Amino acid sequence: MSYQDEWLLLEEEDDIDEIEHRQPTEEFLFYQAVTNGDLEAVRKNCEEERFLDSEGVGVLSRNPVTNLKYHFVITTAMITRLCKQKGMELEQAFRMSDFYIQKLDDIHTVQGVRNLHDEMVLDYTEKMRKIRRSDTNSRHINICKEYIYSHIKERITIEDLADELGVSSSYLSRLFKKETGDSVSAYIRAQKIEMAKNLLHYSDYSMIDIANRLSFSSQSHFIQQFREYVGMTPKKYRDLNHTLQWDIDTEEDAAGK
Repeated sequence: MSYQDEWLLLEEEDDIDEIEHRQPTEEFLFYQAVTNGDLEAVRKNCEEERFLDSEGVGVLSRNPVTNLKYHFVITTAMITRLCKQKGMELEQAFRMSDFYIQKLDDIHTVQGVRNLHDEMVLDYTEKMRKIRRSDTNSRHINICKEYIYSHIKERITIEDLADELGVSSSYLSRLFKKETGDSVSAYIRAQKIEMAKNLLHYSDYSMIDIANRLSFSSQSHFIQQFREYVGMTPKKYRDLNHTLQWDIDTEEDAAGK
């Protein structure tokens, strides 16, 4: 029997009439809260454990953990696309999605999936909050920012960006400064330093590895630029902030999984 025929038989059974899904209003309002950067509303949703409430939610697997993982993927996919529509850079949105969905492989409890879900939605919400507060840029500048994010590991010049947009370097330089308050080079440098902070925080890459990875001209140049931007050397920053792992599943680990 084909799946289509099996569905037609299932559709005629009395039991299916007893299954009612939630009205989409609540789901829509939750997604809207994330894309609007409404941390208070999203935190409340997490505290009330709405993600674990199975009433009015489709059963996608007979295994409760697998079922929740499927719903996690759906939620992440929806949030990713809606955040992109509301101004998040395309690559950032999808790379975050890939990251959090891949983390599901290491989780084997309902509570673990719930913890990851809360981390994920709050991460997107916090980023959208910053974007909503500052997103007054034109299409050209948003494309520039998208390009810079996607090519952050490369050496990027104003000429590269101008070629991407099909405009002159001088025009783009004036427009970028007018709309962001920063020069193109200052913005690129700031984005590279922010990426370097993440690498210092969460990885064991050496200073020279980070300098090369982000296309600084030398290790000494990287250290100089980092100190000017952050107010301390990369080594000092790592000593204060280094984290070796993400403890998303702390309750699961404590239970001796």
